[in-house]
Formats: sequence, C-alpha cells, structure tokens
Amino acid sequence: MKTKSLSGQEIDLSDGKLDELKMRLQGEILEPGEDGYDNSRSVWNGMIDRRPAFVIRCLGVADVIACVRFAREHDLLLCIKGGGHNIAGTAIADGAMMLDMSLMHGVWVDPKRKIAHAQVGCLLGDVDRETQVHGLAAVLGFVSRTGITGLTTGGGFGYLTRRWGWTSDNVLGMEIVTADGELIRASDEINEDLFWGLRGGGGNFGIVTGIDYKLYPVGPEIVGGPVAWPASEAARVLELYRTLIKEAPPELTLVVIMRPAPPAPWLPQDMHGKPIIVMIACHSGDPEQGEKAVAPIKSFGKPIGDVLVRRPYVQLQSLLDATQPNGRRYYWKSEYLPEIEPALCEKFIESAAKIPSPHSAAILFQLDGALNQLSNDHSAVGNRDARYVVNLASSWENREDDAVNIEWARAAWTDMKPFSTGGTYINFLTEDEGPERIEAALSSSYERLVEIKAKWDPQNVFRTNRNIKPV
Repeated sequence: MKTKSLSGQEIDLSDGKLDELKMRLQGEILEPGEDGYDNSRSVWNGMIDRRPAFVIRCLGVADVIACVRFAREHDLLLCIKGGGHNIAGTAIADGAMMLDMSLMHGVWVDPKRKIAHAQVGCLLGDVDRETQVHGLAAVLGFVSRTGITGLTTGGGFGYLTRRWGWTSDNVLGMEIVTADGELIRASDEINEDLFWGLRGGGGNFGIVTGIDYKLYPVGPEIVGGPVAWPASEAARVLELYRTLIKEAPPELTLVVIMRPAPPAPWLPQDMHGKPIIVMIACHSGDPEQGEKAVAPIKSFGKPIGDVLVRRPYVQLQSLLDATQPNGRRYYWKSEYLPEIEPALCEKFIESAAKIPSPHSAAILFQLDGALNQLSNDHSAVGNRDARYVVNLASSWENREDDAVNIEWARAAWTDMKPFSTGGTYINFLTEDEGPERIEAALSSSYERLVEIKAKWDPQNVFRTNRNIKPV
C-alpha cells in the first residue's frame, strides 16, 4: 500500500506495517474498494472528492492514541473527520491515513451541574436531543447534521449566541490527543494556553476527543420558524429587520434569507422557484414573551407562508437541514458585519436577484450580544466586534455549473466586503481561500496561535486543516 508522508513523499506500507496497526486497534481499517471506505471518505460538500490511502474507524480514545503514534512512527500524513460538514473538506486528504470519528458519538448529561460531555464524532443533533431531555441546551449551530468538534474549535454560532456568546465561549474543557500521542485535558485550570488556542484555532493542536459544554435552560418549547414574502417586498422586510434588531432582547435571534422558494409544503406551490425573502426567528425564552416579540413579523404585510409558531427547540435546530443535503455542490463567501446599513441592504437585494441556482441563498444572521461583552483576547476566536454575519451560500447539483455558481458567490461577496469588520468566520472559508483569509479570520490571535502551535505541534503533524504553521 502506498501512502503519503508529512513532506508529501510516497511511503510503502505493504511489508506488514498495517497488520501491526490492526493489532493495536479495536476499530476497523478500511482500504480502497472495501465496503464502507467510500462512505467514510465522503463529506457533505459534493465538490470534495479525495481518496485517503486507508481509513480507520476509531471506536475510542485508545484507537486515536494508537493511530497518532503509528502516524508519527512512520511519518504519515494524517487527516481527521468528525462530522464532515466543513465546506472546504479539510477532513479528507489524498493519500493520507484518515481517522473517521463518526462512531464516537456518546453524550453524557449532568443536569444538576448543567454540563454535557460529548465525544468527538457527535453531530449537533446528538447533543441537542440528549440535553433537551432535561430542558437544557448547549450553544451550538443551526444545522443538526454539523459535527460539534469542527464547529466548536472554529468558534461556532447559532440561535443561542446572542444570549451566551460563541460556542467556544461556553466550553468548560476539552480532552485532546497531542502530536506525541498523549491524552491530556485543556481548560482554564490546566494547559491554559492550549485551551485558549483550541477555542478558535481549529484542529491545529491535536485531536479533540471530547468536549465539556456548559448548558442553559432552553425549551423544550420555544417560539421559532420562518415567515416568507415575495422578493418584491425585500426592501420593506429588510427595513423591518433593521428596526427589530435594534431593540431585540437577547432571547430573540433574527435571520434573513433571500433565495428562490424551495418546494417546501408551507409555501404555495405556485411560488416554488420564484424569488422570496424569509425571516427566521428564534425566541429561546418564555414562549408567551416570544409570541409577543415575533408579533410584528407575523403581522407585517401579506406573507405567502408563515410557520413561526411554538415548537420544540430540537425541531427548530433541524429546520434548515433539508436545504443542506449531503452530496450537493457548495461554495460560500462570508464576512462579519458591524451593522446592517441601508447601502448593504441594497447590495444584498441586488445580489440575491442574480442567484443562478434554485438552491442558493444570501443570508444575514444576527450575532450581537454576549460575544461583544468579552475582551478580544478572551480566546482565539476573537472577532468581538462582529454583530452580524453575511453568507453568500451558493449551492447547485451539477459539475458543469460550477463556474457560474462560484462566480455568483464571489461577485456578491465583492459587493458586501466593503461593509465588513475585516474579519470572517473560519468555518465558512472555502478550499481556495489561502493564508491571508485565515489571518483575516483569526486577526489579532494569529501570532499567539503560531507560538502555541510551535509548542504543541512543532512538526506540524496536524496540517490538514486551516493550517497555522509553527515558527
């Protein structure tokens, strides 16, 4: 078997070395052509089609340790897949030894201490389902099929961010297998520098095998969902949005989406495929207060669809899943925004009108609140001046349509970039965005992250990521 070294050279593992690894593992090794190999190497973004030399489906931390030590012994290129939902597909590398963590998806909830421990392979939905049994929730994202580890180490945001900050602001500790193949803990009490870097610096410092999340009382019932109008109402709806976000309580998060109407049952059939504007609300506090808070949205103009109602929190968390199916082709461009200016709204409407695919969308997501109250150096994620994020989310079916859809996202981003804080969300960076965009995402944290990388991974063992090279 041929695989790659860290330097990119070819290495031959055909002399029994792989059998040696098998003896150390509880999980299975999958080689090309074997059942399960293609499923393990596939990721959410259909544009990513890479072939690792072999895949290990880890069943526990001992497997992870054995794999890291084996990779070090033989100088192998290593890649790690958690949820596989990263748009750049950084989890997969050609010719690498790949660890598939999807079987490590246990969640343990301590309702008295309001803490959840989640394993590396968990998706957001795994954590939400278990915590909601107790009427509790972690601060996570808003697509339930996203992996927790990439989300969290990249910062993370969702419907609860306005109340409690970035996802990474609400982590109490992490277990991590280092480049030396040792299992350690990082928190505010131990390995503090590593803990600081893990909260925003991504997978640069080791393999996170477990995360302790702080939990908050949320649900089980909240007020949430979308209201839609024809795109001809976009200017008025965006003005409503600008009015509401100025006085929205922390419990209320508002999102605006412009896109062709999907074939959703809550939208009239004669509107399917036609341009619409949608406002999604999530009020995570008292439902009676939530109904009052969203009343101006429900009564505005003449909506073509309205399912902004009381519903289970876990249902809202998976509401957008159908718009993000595995295997479709995706390309995004995004920026953090300090405010929603009228001039930006004009560009937003103009860009949305040019969407070439029935699956693409222009999105504004509200973030302002708790994250802005912490100092910029609280953790590596930084970007404490971000109050909104704009995401130009291009999505389509066929390879031959790549150019036109990528160009739409790039052109729309060019129009939006003048309104940026200068920062961007590292988890939204695409495959073709280079070091300068990584530095834009990490901004003032970057130099300190380089030092932490040099301490914990001086050989850059963990490099198939948004890589921070050690000094």
